[in-house]
Amino acid sequence: MEVVEDKNLSLLDRVKIQSELLIPLLKDLRQELGEEKANEIVYRSLRNHLKNHYQILAESKSGSGQEKWAALTEDMLVTIGDDVEIEHLRDDGEALNLDVIGCRYARHFLRVCEPELGAILTCELDEHTVATSNDEVTLNRPKTIMKGDSKCEFRYAFPKNRNGA
Repeated sequence: MEVVEDKNLSLLDRVKIQSELLIPLLKDLRQELGEEKANEIVYRSLRNHLKNHYQILAESKSGSGQEKWAALTEDMLVTIGDDVEIEHLRDDGEALNLDVIGCRYARHFLRVCEPELGAILTCELDEHTVATSNDEVTLNRPKTIMKGDSKCEFRYAFPKNRNGA
């Protein structure tokens, strides 16, 4: 499967378009199948598609797992633009710690009462990029605005660097 991305659209514009299509579909499926079954089917499908999407994108990048993750993250930051407000806490060879203290994605999905869909379409993308790193990058994110917290805490670690490799 070829990955095609419109570089002229921000990630926020893309997920708003996606949500315009997915929310009515989800509502109809919930009515027909029940909320639990409809969510299970749609969420599983979206997760699988996005995981595959980022795996294909990673294969187009060169370098180590950490370098591929860095390249994917840099590409993503370009499409995110100023739709998130980031506070940098630590950035060295062993860790990258940052907090997102403002998020237009969360605002959108909380406004339309679909935070779980929003988490799948936006928040989980970070996990998909980490999964492409061959365990050279880990992510701990105990808090997210999408889940109602005041900020998103990103705690990336680079185990290979920590072990002196």
